[in-house]
Amino acid sequence: MRNNFLSESELSFARMIWEREPIKSGELAVLCAERFGWKKSTAYTVLKNLCNAGIFKNEKSVVTSLVSKEQYEEQESAQIVEERFDGSLSRFVTAFTRKQKLSREQLEELKRIIEKG
Repeated sequence: MRNNFLSESELSFARMIWEREPIKSGELAVLCAERFGWKKSTAYTVLKNLCNAGIFKNEKSVVTSLVSKEQYEEQESAQIVEERFDGSLSRFVTAFTRKQKLSREQLEELKRIIEKG
């Protein structure tokens, strides 16, 4: 997978695949026309780009993922922490919670995650 973030339109497209896979590429093009107003050629270009990036594969006109939604989110999150916070998860959490207070449940969940570490 390429080492950068998907654009908003690519991410919306990817989510559509993750929700429906395996999906025929023709059906995907129709959904893109309905949801995004894209021409068939645009849908196929975006699909080709994401296949070239190693996120999806299109074999015999059936699209499936090589990278799951969860894997993508993990990679994106790690990249954000690395690039924006010098790899410091504590700096990221501090920045995130500075304006948005966490609920007791969220704090307990974070505590469980850290303890599992």
